[in-house]
Amino acid sequence: MLAINNRKGMTLIEIMIVLAIIGGISALLLPRLTGSMDKAKVKETKIHMGQISNALQMYYTDCNKYPQTLEGLTTQDPNCSNWGPEPYIKNIKDRWEHDYVYELNGSEIHLKSYGKDGREGGSGYDADISLDDL
Repeated sequence: MLAINNRKGMTLIEIMIVLAIIGGISALLLPRLTGSMDKAKVKETKIHMGQISNALQMYYTDCNKYPQTLEGLTTQDPNCSNWGPEPYIKNIKDRWEHDYVYELNGSEIHLKSYGKDGREGGSGYDADISLDDL
């Protein structure tokens, strides 16, 4: 009889080598990918802060005052007859899903995101972002 060596599939060693190569490539690319994602979130937060600033100006135009909290942009103010009918903005969280810091001093508004870590101060992607940074 003639023996035919018909080999189908891969051996365990070959599979482990492929997985090691994929793991090595992933280990090299993962830090760059997460850094790019954080950089994008900083840019998105700045854009979103600009949108909130515009919504605050529209609210001021309609109600002749700024809201006491950012929730005033999403839910109707009973003290403003010109509010709505749609919310001025739907999302009032930064791109890390942290609340913005909103302060109203008379007619002066301050809006800030505490960055990736959600705490005041920091550097890099943890740095605070304010309207002045736009």
